[in-house]
Amino acid sequence: MSSQNPVIHPGWLRSTHWLNAIAVVVLMTSGWRIYNATAFLGFPIPKGVTLGGWLGGALQWHFAAMWLLGANGLLYLCFNAATGRLAGKFFPLSPRALFDDLLAAVKGKLAHADPQHYNMVQRVAYLFVMLDSVLLVLSGLVLWKSVQFPFLRELLLGYEGARRIHFFAMAALAAFVAVHLVMVALVPRTLLSMVRGR
Repeated sequence: MSSQNPVIHPGWLRSTHWLNAIAVVVLMTSGWRIYNATAFLGFPIPKGVTLGGWLGGALQWHFAAMWLLGANGLLYLCFNAATGRLAGKFFPLSPRALFDDLLAAVKGKLAHADPQHYNMVQRVAYLFVMLDSVLLVLSGLVLWKSVQFPFLRELLLGYEGARRIHFFAMAALAAFVAVHLVMVALVPRTLLSMVRGR
C-alpha cells in the first residue's frame, strides 16, 4: 500500500455510512409526512419534501427505514468500538481545543489538512449524531410500542414528551445533515475519500 495514498475510510465504514445516509433521508421525509397527520406543533411540513403520500404509506416507509438504521447503526457502533476507531478518532475531547476550532470555523480558517484526523468540531459533531440517533431510536420505540416500554415512556416524559423529543431530535439531525453537506461542498475531497476510501 502506498504511503501517498493511505486508506482513510475502510470498506465497512463507507458501507455503513451510505446505508445510514439512505435510512436517515427516508426516515426524515416519511417522518415529516407522519408529523403532518397531526401537525402538533402548529405548522405543517411542505408536502413536496415528504415521503409516503398518505399516513399509512409514510408509516410503512418509516418502519422499513427504522430497521435499516437500527441494524446498520448498531453495526457501525460495534465496528467502531471493536477496531479502536471510536477511541482513536473521537477521543480525547478538549473544551479548549473545541473553543479554538469553533473560533477558527467562524473565521473560515478551520484546518482540514489531514483527512485521517478529525478536528475537535468534527469529533463533537459526530459524537453528537451518535447520541442523537440513540435518542431517536429510544423515543421512536415509545411512539411505536408505548405500552411495551412503560419505563422508557416515563423516562421520556410520557407519550407526548417522547413525541416532542423525537421531533426535535430529528430536527437536530436534519441540522447536522445540512451543515455536513455544506462542509462537504467546501471540502469536496472528503466526499471522494468516503466513496473511494483513499
